[in-house]
Amino acid sequence: MLMISQADIRSDWWRGAVIYQVYPRSFQDTTGDGIGDIKGITGRLGHIASLGVDAIWLSPFFTSPMADMGYDVSDYCNVDPMFGTLADFDEMMTEAHRLGLKVIIDQVISHTSDQHPWFIESRSSRTNPKADWFVWADPKPDGTAPTNWLSIFGGPGWEWDGVRKQYYMHNFLISQPDLNFHNPDVQDAMLDTVKFWLDRGVDGFRLDTVNYYFHDKQLRNNPPMVYDTDGAGMETDTNPYSMQNHLYDKTQPENIDFLKRFRALLDSYEGRASVGEVGDGPRSLNTLALYTTGNDKLHMCYTFDLLGPAFDAGYIRKVMQTVLDTVVNGWVCWAFSNHDVIRHVTRFIESPQEQDRVAKISATLIATLRGSICLYQGEELGLTEAELAFEDLRDPYGIRFWPAFKGRDGCRTPMVWESAKPHAGFTEGARTWLPVPKEHAARAVDAQEKLADSVLAHYRATIAFRKSHAALIDGDMTFLDTNQDLLAFVREKGGEKLLFVFNLTREPQNFTLPKRLGDVMPVNLPGFSSKLEGGIVKLDAIDVFCARV
Repeated sequence: MLMISQADIRSDWWRGAVIYQVYPRSFQDTTGDGIGDIKGITGRLGHIASLGVDAIWLSPFFTSPMADMGYDVSDYCNVDPMFGTLADFDEMMTEAHRLGLKVIIDQVISHTSDQHPWFIESRSSRTNPKADWFVWADPKPDGTAPTNWLSIFGGPGWEWDGVRKQYYMHNFLISQPDLNFHNPDVQDAMLDTVKFWLDRGVDGFRLDTVNYYFHDKQLRNNPPMVYDTDGAGMETDTNPYSMQNHLYDKTQPENIDFLKRFRALLDSYEGRASVGEVGDGPRSLNTLALYTTGNDKLHMCYTFDLLGPAFDAGYIRKVMQTVLDTVVNGWVCWAFSNHDVIRHVTRFIESPQEQDRVAKISATLIATLRGSICLYQGEELGLTEAELAFEDLRDPYGIRFWPAFKGRDGCRTPMVWESAKPHAGFTEGARTWLPVPKEHAARAVDAQEKLADSVLAHYRATIAFRKSHAALIDGDMTFLDTNQDLLAFVREKGGEKLLFVFNLTREPQNFTLPKRLGDVMPVNLPGFSSKLEGGIVKLDAIDVFCARV
């Protein structure tokens, strides 16, 4: 395997990078307790490197009570014993860099665990040194919460504390109190935790809920969400959180100055990067533009716009065109799957027979969009969402909203490595923290390694294709007019121009090449074989055409 020196990678390596997300609990267990660990990640880095990706993103592994699977941090500068030790992390970093992989870690800094020493001290009185480190507020005269703000995990966004005789704010679980970023000491403390990991050599940070850091100091109520009179745009979510227009509990203007402080710290180290998660409803793409434009805040952000059920040409063009129009000199990172959403193959397929075809074309599509991309562990195998029984659930969000919503455990089941082994090679222990579906085991890495036309082989070939064309890394993107069934665009950089035409429908489609394109030369695209006949592209169902213009 080719080893890449870190010195050979440009400082803006993140621009156009392919990032592979690892969910540590579910990647590889080496202790037999049925839970993945850092040594397991180290042992499987060879697989990740074989895909041709540029970096890995590790979901949280910090010390935590695990009420929200590590997104409730009680020590930002240590590894939870469940996952190993700091020495294990350092060994993993060394091996990743030896293989030419950058390492991005999850920073969950909008809130802590209620077991964090900061919160324990803060709630002890109204006069202690950390009394103002979290968002505390007096009740209304009738004893109710200070505002109408809601928690994403259900119920009010405030919890009463009998010691301080005040409410504290929590956007997520009651056990995840929100930090008060209006306090400069909180900002300083958080940046110190970032510096701790920078000094250990990490290459970047994924910022969880990056627009949730600040709240409205005046504690104004959110207004209701207003939808079109015909109901267009109204979410069918079972969570009343979507019924509010979240003007005051997140996405506050003060966040910009903090992001500038964060970026200045990263810029004091060489070649570091940041990617923010923006959840801001219909405003998400505008917030993304605000947070990445100007070269002084975040390097890139992603939104949930491509993490939903829509997989049609009109929708994808609308999202991409909005980005092209609003993100002036910023950068976006795209994903179809991650640890919080139903796996995209399940969202996009209409029948089990098209599972591989949809898995392959979605890989090709995301690899040709303008931006960096995140791949989620297991999508390179074409895995679908696991169907779990209520008694198997571990996700508090899923447990809270069952049965209307089944939660996030279905996309978090263990990675499958060896089809014939118990638990598909994830662990040698008797149990796994979540079940391993039989249909996943049949698609294990070792089974797909033997097949030239497997989804795994397609991902490797597609990533190699992307990396071999500069236009796909950071080139311009221009859409061509089509009917609403087809998605056609040109990617261009320097003297290279590549045309792509996607048919995401279940019917054959034709596309007449515009005369202004001049002569085109078809390019072999991994996994697809559409035809060009007399200036007309002949596309099968779920198909794509590529040509050099």
